This record gives sequence, structure tokens and C-alpha cells, in this order.
Amino acid sequence: MKSLTTNIYRVLRLSIGFGVATAASLTYAAVPGILGPVFNLTASADLISQPDGAMIYSWGYGCSGAVPPPAGFAPVPAGQGPAPTCPLMQLPGPTLVVTEGATVTVNLTNALPVAAGNTSIVFAGFQTCAGAFDATTGACVPAGGVAGRLTQEAAVGGTVSYSFKATKPGTYAYYSGSQPDLQIEMGLFGAIVVLPGAAPAACIKGPYSLASAAYDNAATCYDREYLFQFSEINSRIHDAVYAQVQACATAPCPQIEVVTEPYRPNYFLVNGRSMPDDMDSPFALAYAHQPYNGNPHMHPGEKLLMRVVGQGRWQHPFHFHGNHARVLARDGNLIVSQTDNVSLAGPLLFTIPTVSGQTVDAIFSWTGKGLNWDVYNHHAGDGSRCIPDANGFHSIKTDPNYGEWCADHNKPIPVTPPDPQIVANGQWYAGTPYLGIQNSNAGFNSTPLPPGTLNQNDPNSEAGYAYMWHSHNEREITTNDVFPGGMMMMLLIDPFSYSIDETQ
Repeated sequence: MKSLTTNIYRVLRLSIGFGVATAASLTYAAVPGILGPVFNLTASADLISQPDGAMIYSWGYGCSGAVPPPAGFAPVPAGQGPAPTCPLMQLPGPTLVVTEGATVTVNLTNALPVAAGNTSIVFAGFQTCAGAFDATTGACVPAGGVAGRLTQEAAVGGTVSYSFKATKPGTYAYYSGSQPDLQIEMGLFGAIVVLPGAAPAACIKGPYSLASAAYDNAATCYDREYLFQFSEINSRIHDAVYAQVQACATAPCPQIEVVTEPYRPNYFLVNGRSMPDDMDSPFALAYAHQPYNGNPHMHPGEKLLMRVVGQGRWQHPFHFHGNHARVLARDGNLIVSQTDNVSLAGPLLFTIPTVSGQTVDAIFSWTGKGLNWDVYNHHAGDGSRCIPDANGFHSIKTDPNYGEWCADHNKPIPVTPPDPQIVANGQWYAGTPYLGIQNSNAGFNSTPLPPGTLNQNDPNSEAGYAYMWHSHNEREITTNDVFPGGMMMMLLIDPFSYSIDETQ
């Protein structure tokens, strides 16, 4: 029998408006979010969608007021994608972007159903004042709310304020501190990005990056960044919560009681979406309450900052193909050498365990090293060059093959490539084993894609390598037990001729 999420909630979405989208100022980067230091959030209920057609009743934080516009970030050009919004309810909650040293204030309003009771926010890694800091003494002055087990809580219809100092850069989690076993499951969680107050002068900020470095350390420079929040859903819990919410629409209501163990999730999410939805554009209209995607792109040689957060009850092994990643920090704590207190000392990993509530920042790069052929399809005598730096990579940044592993320059493909009609289908693949296309069929004999055409993609199109990034737990790359789905996405290595627009 199908879940209630498939049968009833689909009808409800057509007939009942659970929330109204509220415009907010957003940072237009690969890590979209709202810019502080003051945030007005509301916890409320609505429906999220899944690739199997299910509409799942959930709770989430959203924007209940405007925030100062982010300086230095270009908006989405007219006609080039949906305009970013901050819905009244979204999953995960809005990413809060602040700068190191700022005093952050979060005003939370509880618009959850009466039966949900109180709610709150816990800010992991920060000394939080359930109120505001006195401007003269610095003492915490309580502001609204009622006493809870972990912090001050907002009763239904009420508001509570929180304040904390963003003492150090990094990626952090925030989540409900009220009935957390239930409210986090229902979707009350989000991420905080603290940018370094004074980024190292040696670092150059990318056009779609929030900063030029992840930390106050020149070894943490990066070119692109992506946020990956891993969570799961047991739709049977959500169905049971919805039934109790419907049974008591007005106060007084008994506290929601749902059996959560044994815990058997059937949906597995990256940034609130399952594959293939997570590879759609951010703020796509099809996912009104799931605005964030998970679809990393990069050029060879670039440094990609991975901000990874474990938001669920389970630990999910985040496995990425293409290369190892150097761990920079855990929970905002930069891992450096005890000898000089500067050199990075984090491990090289090919799988990051997304521990509940823990964050990991890491740097990933891809150069083609190890493939053992010239991925740029150079030919001897064509005037191309590869001038190695101290590490063996092409060092001229103005060249389209910047970052190439010079030991493979001009090397032919060591095997006969298979027919692309057999091994691949789709527009990401160039129809060749090379990065993009330099000439018709890129110098090897095969059937072009699609059939009957000379080339699959022109040299300026997005045609390169695609690597699967996914949970290494096989069940977690399913959607309600159907493969493929769940915690899976693709890293796209694009040729330099293709301009990667992070607003798409």
C-alpha cells in the first residue's frame, strides 16, 4: 500500500496553501544563503517533494523578514534562471552567512501547528545567549520565550531571540533543541557559514565564492565552494505526525507522541533533495520548499571547497570519485601542524563520514593526473605547451590547460575507446575520452552522439568528465527502495572554454 505521502499529500498540495514565499536578500554563490548578522526566521509546516511523486509533510525554518542585501554578489541575470527566494518554510533551513567577529542575532517565531508545541534553535559551536547582549556590560539579557530543556523555546505563536559571537570561521550546524529526536527528523535544521574576517592577501576570490579563503590561513584558498547537508526521512514518522496534527487543530493539544525506533528511513537527501532532483538548478520552481541543490562543477586545477554537514540521525559515508580531498577542519576547528601551527595537517580522504551534527571542510581538486593520457587531446607539434611547476602541473594560468599533469602531455590514449553509444548517453559527455571537443570526433573513430551528427557538443559546451558523488551505503542511493536515487549526484569536470555559472 502506498504511503499517505503519495496519496493524500499530493491532493493537499493542490488544494491547501501551507505557506507563502517571502522575498529575501540572498548571496548568489554556489552556497546560497541569507546574509546577517540579523536573521528573522519562522518555523512552520509544508510539503516537500520526492522524485517518486511523494509529497511529504514536513517542518522547516524559513525567512519571516528581509535582511540587508549582500554586497559584492551579482544577482541572477534576467531570463537566466529562477529568482532566488527564501520561502516561509524550507528544508534545510536558510544557510546563515556571517563574518568572523560579528554579533549574530536570530529571532525565531513559532508558526508550527498547535500540536507541535514549543520549538527552538541550538547553535552548535557557539556560546549562545537566549536573548541579547547588553551593549555596555556584555551580559546576556533574556528576550522572550519559555524555559526549555536545552535553551529558551518559542511557544506556538510566540517568538524567542538568540545571540552569539561568530568567533571563528568555518561551517556549522543549527537545529531544533526541542524534542530534537522528532523535530530534527521533521526538518528543523540548517547550516551556518562564518567567513574569515581578514582573508589572506595571497588568496584571490572567485566570482561565485563567498570568500577567497575558508579560514585565516593562506593554505585554505579556494576557487569554488559547495555545501552538502546529508539527512534522511522516515516518511512513516511524518505520516504519524500529520495525523496527530490533524486530530488537534486548536489548543489545548497533547504533545505529539510518535514511535521513532526502530528507525527505518526510506528517503535520503542531499540539501533537502534526492537524486535526480538534487542535480536540478537551485531555486527551481518545481521544489518550492527545497531551494538548494547538490550539483558540483569545476575546471581542472581549481580548488573546490566542500562544506559537509551531517544533519540526520544516521552517519552517511559521503564518497567522492575523482580524487581524495584534504580535510581542512572539523566543526570549525582548523587542523594544522603542531610544529608550525600553520601547515595543514588534516587527512586525505576519499570518503567523509557525515557524523550527526558534525561539519567537515575539505579541499578537492582534479587535474587528470593518473589517467595516463593527454586529457586535453594535444598533438605533438601543435604548439601546445605544458610547463611544470614544482609539483609537475602546468603553471601558466592563462592557458586553457592550466593545471594539466605535464607528464601526460602529448600522451596518446593507451587503449581503444569503446563506442560512446554503448557506454554513455546524455549531453554531459563529449562523445570522446577527452575533456571537451577540439575537432570532429576528437581524433578517434566512434559513433558520434546523437546518431547521425558530426559532434555531440561544440568546443564551448559543457562536455567533460562526470564523477559520481554519493553515499557509500548502497541502500542510501535509493528513493523509497527504488534505484537510482537518494544521496547521489555528479561532479562535472568542465573544459575551461565552458563558463561555469553557479547561479544555474
